[in-house]
Amino acid sequence: MTTPVVSTSPRLLRQTVVGSRRFSNYWWATIVSLGGVGFLLSGLSSYLQVNLLPFADPTQLVFVPQGLVMGLYGIAAILLASYLWLAIGLDIGGGYNEFNLDTDTVRIFRWGFPGKNRQVEVKCAIKDVQSVRIELKEGLNPKRALYLRVKGMRDLPLTRVGQPIALSDLENQGAELARFLSVPLEGL
Repeated sequence: MTTPVVSTSPRLLRQTVVGSRRFSNYWWATIVSLGGVGFLLSGLSSYLQVNLLPFADPTQLVFVPQGLVMGLYGIAAILLASYLWLAIGLDIGGGYNEFNLDTDTVRIFRWGFPGKNRQVEVKCAIKDVQSVRIELKEGLNPKRALYLRVKGMRDLPLTRVGQPIALSDLENQGAELARFLSVPLEGL
């Protein structure tokens, strides 16, 4: 998803940023979970000589090396799936961008991994915002991103990581934000 506007008023603009709770992450976590359980059950069936799978007969596999390797692949897949489900549950990368003209502040908030930096938050004054920058890179690995150029800081990314945003959506978001903050739009 792009950065939809959650709430807007004449003095407040708040955009949500989708983190790891994207359809593609749910898809891959489900596929890897099912595959991992299948491989692990195949390895266990080969070892125990008891059919644990309703759709195949892995008891005919020789435990060393086929059953053992399938069991190890299953364990590796379950560990990877656990990581994916944890990232989805914690909504890594999700958050919001808030631009408040009443308090003269910009607040960029993202969720991170557990620890002392679980909440990643950057605050600055609107008067320090120099411009809104659009970065376009086409080719094999295209990149379309929106950045906030702030005095004394590196450029702050405003869009999510993942699938590139449609060019028209990116232009509209950049123009809307630049108009709201009364700063120039760069990169087009």
